[in-house]
Amino acid sequence: MKKILMLAGAVLMLGACGNNEKEYDATGTFEATETTVFAEQNGALLSFAVSEGDNVGKGQEVGLIDTTQIWLKILQLGATKEVYQSQKPDMEKQIAVTRQQLAKAQTEQRRYQELVADGAAPGKMLDDATSQVQVLQRQLDALISSLSTNTRALDKQMAATDIQVSQLYDQLGKCHVVTPISGSVLEKYVERGEFVAVGKPLLKVADIENMYIRAYVTSAQLQSIRVGQKAKVFADYGDGQKQAYEGTVSWISSRSEFTPKTILTDDERADLVYAVKVAIKNDGFAKIGMYGEVKFIGGKGKSEK
Repeated sequence: MKKILMLAGAVLMLGACGNNEKEYDATGTFEATETTVFAEQNGALLSFAVSEGDNVGKGQEVGLIDTTQIWLKILQLGATKEVYQSQKPDMEKQIAVTRQQLAKAQTEQRRYQELVADGAAPGKMLDDATSQVQVLQRQLDALISSLSTNTRALDKQMAATDIQVSQLYDQLGKCHVVTPISGSVLEKYVERGEFVAVGKPLLKVADIENMYIRAYVTSAQLQSIRVGQKAKVFADYGDGQKQAYEGTVSWISSRSEFTPKTILTDDERADLVYAVKVAIKNDGFAKIGMYGEVKFIGGKGKSEK
């Protein structure tokens, strides 16, 4: 009987020693990357087909802000451009007469050159013909310069109109409310038909597929943890119900902070801890704010589990 009691005591002592080692190295809560979508234009929200809990894809359109005034401005600028286009001078037609006069004067000049050379005409007639050619050439140059300046000015006005139209099309695109990331709609702040202004929050989306647990470790633990290290993550549902995930250390804080009151660390006597993020691929069961545990695999001073 005495031997049996001694054997039972030994078993209990071994069990107690085995229970001293915690099943986890750190604890924390699950978080996700959250993005708030804001209105980028003013106007009535004509459609807003999204509800809290909906899954949305990256670039998915979920709403539309009234585009009427922007479209009217685009049409107005289009008409303005047509007016500028109609005002552009037809240079060839407007200089044709002066070119014809200059060509005639040059013909006369050549004829008088021959006559003066033959002694059949006085030199003054050649001088007058040469002067006429010079006057018409200056008139033609001035006319071409004036018409070119006018054309360039109208071209610049048309280009400015095109820029304004591009700006309006950019504003038009911003009337379409799209989600910047894939995820689940956490909150919805407005309803269809409401007037929204630039900067007003419309909805919040979280990437619940790629989540992470933010845990806290002591400085003593920190020397055994590195970015890229593998870890086991457990989502705690209570009553001993847990879900295991493969995790990877994605971030380690570069500064310490006082232990959050809701966090239990491996060394509960530590006043300062470091935040660590361990990324996981969520299967839909891990929820934002859920309590979890982390067991680091490998690392300095740790054996592969």
